Amino acid sequence: MEQTKIILDENEMPRQWYNVLADLSSPLDPPLDPRTMEPISPEALEPIFAKELIKQEMSGERYIDIPEEVLDVYRLWRPSPLFRAHRLEKLLKTPAKIYYKYEGVSPAGSHKTNTSIAQAYYNMKEGTERITTETGAGQWGSALSLACNYFDIECKVYMVRSSYYQKPYRKSLMTLWGGNVVPSPSQDTEFGKKILAEQPDTPGSLGIAISEAVEDAAAHENTKYALGSVLNHVVLHQTVIGSECKKQLEMVETYPDIVIGCCGGGSNLGGIGLEFIKDRLEGKHNARVIAVEPSACPTLTKGDYRYDFGDTAEMTPLLKMYTLGHKHTPPAIHAGGLRYHGDSPIISKLCAEGLLEAVSYDQYAVFDAAVQFARTEAIVPAPESSHAIRCAIDEALKCKQTGEEKTILFNLSGHGHFDMGSYDKYFSGELS
Repeated sequence: MEQTKIILDENEMPRQWYNVLADLSSPLDPPLDPRTMEPISPEALEPIFAKELIKQEMSGERYIDIPEEVLDVYRLWRPSPLFRAHRLEKLLKTPAKIYYKYEGVSPAGSHKTNTSIAQAYYNMKEGTERITTETGAGQWGSALSLACNYFDIECKVYMVRSSYYQKPYRKSLMTLWGGNVVPSPSQDTEFGKKILAEQPDTPGSLGIAISEAVEDAAAHENTKYALGSVLNHVVLHQTVIGSECKKQLEMVETYPDIVIGCCGGGSNLGGIGLEFIKDRLEGKHNARVIAVEPSACPTLTKGDYRYDFGDTAEMTPLLKMYTLGHKHTPPAIHAGGLRYHGDSPIISKLCAEGLLEAVSYDQYAVFDAAVQFARTEAIVPAPESSHAIRCAIDEALKCKQTGEEKTILFNLSGHGHFDMGSYDKYFSGELS
């Protein structure tokens, strides 16, 4: 059976990012200054973020132009392909049509490059010499190392300790592109030293790694901080994914009934889902958007919707989001990019208002789906992306039971070429 691959011409690549904040029925609850508990001012964020990114974070404009210099880099892999999963459909014997947007074609192997290029570009324009960041599974650290190398900026990456040792070749890739990578918690920051003294065997967490990266940035005048998910401007940059999907599906005269993305901080879910939520807000269509998270870190499905810190050391502004608590350290699952205690304020608000749903799975169920997908579609998916595959398969099996011919779209947000150790553990029965 032939594979359907839908490719846009380079001239059809989106030239604007979509800002859902312009279309929400009510504004987001603002980030709060933890010292005053008042809405934080843009000036208070300038020591750690580029000014243009702060402007985008707080913008109410519906569309924001993508700089030509960023588009030039995007053209290395964008527009990314959309596939129809004929072989998977045949295996499942489902009447559903399953499409997936493949972001693993980017140089760093995931969707993260959509925002790393933009963030590095704006920092370069403002004279930033050095950028610090955290990374979970290493996809974001790889993407930012690539972007900083491209724009001649030094990059320091605090990689969550469990992933640092689980995924050594991610560290190698960051080093190849000039990134300086250390396991977090580390001896390079005061907060890292404190955590190691208290918990020498800790697997680390994104909350801890964020604290280290923010501390580092605040301590150096030539340094800014970059975040790979959660914040509004990060979600904004990812909307090129959904914009392309809509054009590609129009080419085959279809529209999704269900849109699915894995969810840690929420950027790849927002990237594929917000364009379709826009149609729902405008009364044009009513696609279900589903966030899929690990049962080991079930933020949207079991967290509280309230203000919380984005990091463990309580250095960041307070964000209104679904959270498990900023002191929470999730188990060291292999989907390291989804081990975050909170979620994007945008995704959290949409979930609270019923505009998207959330489900969770354990990692055995997720790897079962990943293997089915790899053996039918021939692409090795990242453990994070495999959460979306698990949900897509389950929704397709529901269609098999009901006979409904629904169209399912999911974001295959990255490849799993650096995750083969995880697959080895799955096959040997060693996954927890």
